[in-house]
Amino acid sequence: MSQVQVADRLQGIQEYYFSKKLREIESLNREGKNIINLGIGSPDLPPDPAVIATLYEEALKPGQHGYQSYKGAAAFRQAIADWYKKWYGVDVAPEKQILPLMGSKEGIMHICMTYLNPGDQVLVPNPGYPTYASNVALTGAEAVTYALTEENGWEPDFEKLEKLDFAKIKLMFVNYPGMPTGRAASRELFEKLIGFAKRHEILLVHDNPYSFILNDHPISLLSVPGALEVAIELNSLSKSHNMAGWRLGMLLASEQRILEILRFKSNMDSGMFLPLQLAAAKALTLDKDFHDGINKIYSERRKKVEALLTLLDCRFDKSQVGLFMWAKISAKYKDGYQLADEVLYGADVFITPGGIFGSEGDKYIRISLCGDISRFETAIARVEKMQQAQN
Repeated sequence: MSQVQVADRLQGIQEYYFSKKLREIESLNREGKNIINLGIGSPDLPPDPAVIATLYEEALKPGQHGYQSYKGAAAFRQAIADWYKKWYGVDVAPEKQILPLMGSKEGIMHICMTYLNPGDQVLVPNPGYPTYASNVALTGAEAVTYALTEENGWEPDFEKLEKLDFAKIKLMFVNYPGMPTGRAASRELFEKLIGFAKRHEILLVHDNPYSFILNDHPISLLSVPGALEVAIELNSLSKSHNMAGWRLGMLLASEQRILEILRFKSNMDSGMFLPLQLAAAKALTLDKDFHDGINKIYSERRKKVEALLTLLDCRFDKSQVGLFMWAKISAKYKDGYQLADEVLYGADVFITPGGIFGSEGDKYIRISLCGDISRFETAIARVEKMQQAQN
């Protein structure tokens, strides 16, 4: 066996929680458990038929299979610009201010690798998407968490943030509608964030993949005047258009930022398959009826998830939006891990402990809305049976 060791940058970086947990679930399933997975937000609904037809038709054309532009297909960039104008009221230049991505998760890494050096600091939400902190760590920079609490409406405590030493802070990650909290975005919050970034001369990175799910008012951080001076926004077709496995996202920023990030990205890939980009362009032309249809299904599922959370004696805010339900656990449990394990091993149902998103999530759990109604009904029945056996 070679004595070559992993790079120092991987020290302290753990395998993604869901990657490990899915292996455990696979093992339990091999034992005959048939675990119901309510943990991961992978849309189970298909894309619109017209999108699939576009992919098929374009893939049949013989000239569509070569390397593509590092900046993405012009048709895809134009569709993104039109989509932002239609839904968010934001004007962006498709040639200069848009960079298509293989999913917004890829964009997080591109931004970190473009701007961070060892010793730099980055403001990261707690609770928040774990990929923010892990990508920061891979660059040798330091993630400085800022607390999001239920008492403060899951928004940053700007009074506390203003007291930080900003000598080393370069970036700040924000995410609204929030994951895992379900906190909806608001113009007032976005104006505060833009003002904060300008005062402290930091780069604000807004991750915005959930704005169409159970949300009547999609909003972009870039709708705030002057946002492009200090902000980058990431977006994705994964949740909004049921295209998670297609790996299609976007980064919007000033021309300067796009060119800077492209210096890194162009050394990482050779562009996306053109038919995928053209199918994505088609997806972005879909009207309100498409989103209403998806949300009608999610709304019915959410009723079942609320019933399950009530059964588990959890408390939740009905005003939250997005692809998940975030709920506070009963005081009888030490933390969300204890409740999640009880349900996994006692009822063969997997739910996500809130602690994987940061210490502020320790007393919470998260349940995905992805899955057929019957799966939620079966989960409820299993939990009821577990509780009856406990009593």
